[in-house]
Amino acid sequence: MKDLLEAVHLYFEGIHECDVSKLKEVFHPESSLFDADNGNIFVETIDSFLEDVSMRTSPASVGQIMKSEVLMIDYLSPISSSVKIRIQTHKNVFVDHLAFVKGQNGWKIVSKVWHLEKEEKE
Repeated sequence: MKDLLEAVHLYFEGIHECDVSKLKEVFHPESSLFDADNGNIFVETIDSFLEDVSMRTSPASVGQIMKSEVLMIDYLSPISSSVKIRIQTHKNVFVDHLAFVKGQNGWKIVSKVWHLEKEEKE
C-alpha cells in the first residue's frame, strides 16, 4: 500500500504545484479524464489536461497550504485500485476517483473522474 500512497501523494503535489513533470510521472500516457458537472459528459485527454495545468497559477505559488486527503482505497486486485480523494485548489474543492493500475513502472493513473464539490466566488 505504501507505493500506491506515494503515487497518490505525487498526484497531490503535481496538482498543488501545477508541476506537469510530476503529473506525467503518475499518469499513464494514454489516460483520460472525465466529468459531467455541467450535465454533459466531458472527456479530456491527458495531453490537454497537462497543457491546462501548465498554464495555471499554482496554489503553492500563492502560499496556499496543500489541502488534500484520501477518502477511500478499493483494491480491485493486487495491481489495480480505485482511490477516492478530495483536494482543494485555490477556492475550489474537487472530489476525484482515480483508477490506478500497477505495471513495470509502478502505479499509474489510467483514468480520472472528477466532481467540483465546492466553488467559492470571490
